[in-house]
Amino acid sequence: MDREDRLSHLVDYIIAQGTVHVEEVMEKFAVSGPTARRDLDALAEQQLVERTRGGARSNPTSADLPLRLRTSRRWHEKSAIARKVASLVEPGSVIAFNGGTTTTAAAYEVGVRAAADQSFAGAETTVVTNAVNIANDLIVRPQLRIVVVGGVARARSYELIGPLTGLILPEITIDTLFLGVTAVDTSRGLFTTHEGEASVNAALVAAARRTVVLADATKFATTAFARICPLDAVDAVIVDDGIGDGDARAVHDAGIELIRA
Repeated sequence: MDREDRLSHLVDYIIAQGTVHVEEVMEKFAVSGPTARRDLDALAEQQLVERTRGGARSNPTSADLPLRLRTSRRWHEKSAIARKVASLVEPGSVIAFNGGTTTTAAAYEVGVRAAADQSFAGAETTVVTNAVNIANDLIVRPQLRIVVVGGVARARSYELIGPLTGLILPEITIDTLFLGVTAVDTSRGLFTTHEGEASVNAALVAAARRTVVLADATKFATTAFARICPLDAVDAVIVDDGIGDGDARAVHDAGIELIRA
């Protein structure tokens, strides 16, 4: 387990336990005392936990941490998905991203490609998003026009949600939506953790000519609270090579293109 993964697991472990001691971290994560202390110090510096004598405890708001403060898991898989997304974007098209770690990585890669690829210089490529962090990352790219969907900002994901989003989405057309999800249930559809996010994501799907789901393989082995849409409402899924044969077959059987990153 690399340091990024360890820190991500560690902050979740502290949230679950409430309080941990250095010796407990050493045993749980198979690290030395100095490494355990450095990890706890790093999380405390980011205000993810509160340092205590001999350990750390969770903050009152630790369970609802902003996206930028949570270390992304499965970063290599998500980076591969992000690079695949960037390769699929047509200069001059209208694309969209909702919020999330994978879509944030994908939007970054699109920005990098737009800056380096001369075909973007003469075309106005539009990016629609309800994620303020993605808009902030891409606004510095003159090759891209950024359209931010209105709403109320949700701290955990930086997504704008609420009825204000309904004022713009029915009035626009998106060529390709790159949709991040929390869970993929091959029989019931796509899910996220919050009903407000699910509502906006469903509106983005309705506004898009083509919807491409971005999901690392672990998303097929979990569940979430709020359904975005049925699986057959999307056109393609980009996933890493860790997807199981049964899940891959279910995607194919639904008539959805499976793209391996």
